[in-house]
Amino acid sequence: MRTAEGLLDEIRGIIATHAGPDPHTPVPGLLLSRVETSEPDYSLTEPLLVVMAQGGKRLMLGEQVHEYRAGQCLVVTADLPVTGHFMGASRQMPALGMGLVLRPAAVAPLLLETPPAPRVSPPALATGDAGVDLLDAVARLLRLLDHPTDVPVLAPLIEREIIWRLLTGPYGAMVRQIGRADSALAYVVRAIRWIRENYAEPMRIEELARLTGMSTSAFHRNFRAVTAMSPLQFQKRIRLQEARSLLVARPGDVAGVGHLVGYDSPSQFNREYRRLFGVPPGQDAARLRAATTPVRQLP
Repeated sequence: MRTAEGLLDEIRGIIATHAGPDPHTPVPGLLLSRVETSEPDYSLTEPLLVVMAQGGKRLMLGEQVHEYRAGQCLVVTADLPVTGHFMGASRQMPALGMGLVLRPAAVAPLLLETPPAPRVSPPALATGDAGVDLLDAVARLLRLLDHPTDVPVLAPLIEREIIWRLLTGPYGAMVRQIGRADSALAYVVRAIRWIRENYAEPMRIEELARLTGMSTSAFHRNFRAVTAMSPLQFQKRIRLQEARSLLVARPGDVAGVGHLVGYDSPSQFNREYRRLFGVPPGQDAARLRAATTPVRQLP
C-alpha cells in the first residue's frame, strides 16, 4: 500500500484540479473545498467526514476548540453551528479539503456487520489522524471525478468502504449513532431539528424533552454531550447565524431582522450579535455586501 504522504499528494492534486466555488461534485455526497482566506466562517454543519489535504482549520463548537491539519480528518454526526477559520490559507497556499456526507441509510446496513457496542452519548464532533486505509479509500473516491462513467457502480462501493473504516476505527462510537434509530443522537437530533425549524419561537425545555422521550435532566445531559451547548445556547447561535444571512439582503433593517429571528429587544440583538461576530449587525451587513461572492467552505 502507498504511504500516507503519497496518498495526500494525489488527493491534493485532484482537489486542486476539481474544486470550484460550489463544493458539490458529480459524485453523490462528495464535496470539495479550496479556500484562500483565513477569514472566520460561521456555518451550520451536517453529518460529514472531512479530510484535510493541505493547510489546517480551527473550529469552535460552543466553548470547545478543535483543530485538524493535512492528513487529519473531522467527523461530524449532527447539524451543528460552528465557527471556524483556515490557518494561514492564502492564494499561494490554499487550504484544500474533501468532504463526504454521512447518510444514515448508508451507515445502518453496516451496523449489522460490526460487534454490538454499549449505548453511549459520544460528542457529535471530533478530529484526529485519518490513517492510511482511510486516505487510500478517499483517494479512490476522488479518482472517480476523472472517470464519470464509473461513478454509478464504484462510488457506492467506495462510500461503503469509507464508512466501514470509520465504524471500525476510533470514530466508530460516533458514527454508529448516525445509523441507529434508537441512539441518543437520534433523539437529540429531533430536538435539533425542532430548534432549526422554529428558531424564532419561544423554546420550552420540558416540551423538547418530551419530544425526545427523555426526562428534562437526561435531555439536558444528552443535548450538551452531543452539541457542547445547552439548548438555549444552541438556539441563540442558530438565531444569530440566520440573522447574518438575512442582513445581507436587508442591511438597513437591523431591528426588523432581529425581530424576525426571535429578538423582541433591539439592544439585546445588537449586543449578542456583536459578541458572536465581533462587530454590530449593520456594520457586518455592509462588509458582507461589499465583499466578493464567498466560496462555500467545508467545516
